[in-house]
Amino acid sequence: MPRFVFSLSRCFLSAVVVLMVAAAGALAQGSAMRLPVDPEPLVAITSSGEIRFDIEIADEPHERQRGLMFRQSMPADRGMLFVFPAESRQGFWMQNTPLALDLMFVGADGTVRAIAPGTPFSTASISPDVESQFVLELLAGTAQKMGIEVGDRLRHPRIGTAGAQ
Repeated sequence: MPRFVFSLSRCFLSAVVVLMVAAAGALAQGSAMRLPVDPEPLVAITSSGEIRFDIEIADEPHERQRGLMFRQSMPADRGMLFVFPAESRQGFWMQNTPLALDLMFVGADGTVRAIAPGTPFSTASISPDVESQFVLELLAGTAQKMGIEVGDRLRHPRIGTAGAQ
């Protein structure tokens, strides 16, 4: 095979590989992130009793940034717990998130400090005037339906130990 044809073939193959990698990256940007369900349930301690949720834990920066984006559905007893290195004022938005959510802003001690609604696809900031180390996202209406209110406590092995990692 002439050297010129070999170079064109190699160049073509390289271009195809680059396009495939770019396409895979674009698809990944629009796909839902699924984290493993933690073996320990999160327990909400309310005035009417304890409520258990299976949770995915987003504790790495890229996991917290991605969250429930692109997720089309989630079981009613499931949530995502966002774990931050320390208490501070947290801010969220719902861009690329088709699910309506309840966002519970939770202090380092597990106390629910604020509950805010998340509107699908909104770019408005959700940032109550409280400091929190954790944010629990549940399907919209879950907090009210289950009787979870500001002042209630959440219990999970990660709550109260996040700063010790």
